[in-house]
Amino acid sequence: MVSDLRRAVVVTLGELGRSDDWRDRADAGHSLAEFAEMPEAVEPLLGLVLNRGDTFVTRRTAEGLLRRKDRVGLTIVASALAVANDNHADYIHVAIVDVFSIFSACPTFQAWV
Repeated sequence: MVSDLRRAVVVTLGELGRSDDWRDRADAGHSLAEFAEMPEAVEPLLGLVLNRGDTFVTRRTAEGLLRRKDRVGLTIVASALAVANDNHADYIHVAIVDVFSIFSACPTFQAWV
């Protein structure tokens, strides 16, 4: 039963990911990242990371996948990065920095140390 419900969620988020509205696609990508271990989610996630309509969708989906901090999320992002154009690669890079960087260069942080 739970498996059927999870599949239904993946299907629904996949449909939302095909919306004309960039906000719907960004929300779908970020939410669908939680189900990245399901085979049915991989293709829609790749499509959202490489979204042609809006690079915010790329960034938001990549962030969701990277925040999983597991092999599945990293594999999908790496697969997308391998075929991404320069523009999408830049936004994937921004997501990587946002998720994995430490703000040690921040002047406010340095003042506290």
